[in-house]
Amino acid sequence: MKPFQTLVLASLVAVTVFGLVGAVQAYDSSRPASPIYGVQLPDGYRDWPVIAPAQEAAPLDELRVVVGNPTAMRAYRENLRPSPDGTVLVKLAWKHEQSPDFAPASVPGAATTVQVMVKDARKYASTGGWGYGRFIDGKPVDEAQHTTCHACHAARVKDRDYVFTRYAR
Repeated sequence: MKPFQTLVLASLVAVTVFGLVGAVQAYDSSRPASPIYGVQLPDGYRDWPVIAPAQEAAPLDELRVVVGNPTAMRAYRENLRPSPDGTVLVKLAWKHEQSPDFAPASVPGAATTVQVMVKDARKYASTGGWGYGRFIDGKPVDEAQHTTCHACHAARVKDRDYVFTRYAR
């Protein structure tokens, strides 16, 4: 192979490998992680694209939005099921309040939880390939709450790769 072709091929491999590595954040033992799954809040998730909004009725009365990393966005756009490893979904939730400026409108109030799903078929094989994390004020909630995550998803949306959120087009 000519030197230029070798350089181009090596560059493409490096971009592909480093791009995939960058799609999934490495575990950092200095940051809080969810019990059972070890899921952490991903860096930069507040800047990720929106997959879909939702409004949760009483008793929660929450406004929610699910955002996704680049792997998740590709999976949604291309309707890839099951979701590929490296998919990360983050649900942000706030108390639902009436707008003080426009009575018919709802606005986010106090933040309630941030919930994370991470796809890794090998690491989370016993839970359909998904690891879960629930956080309040950046800290993971207790183990008891995490034991309910997969059971809820498995009971309701197993046929959709354990994911509730549908892409809002």
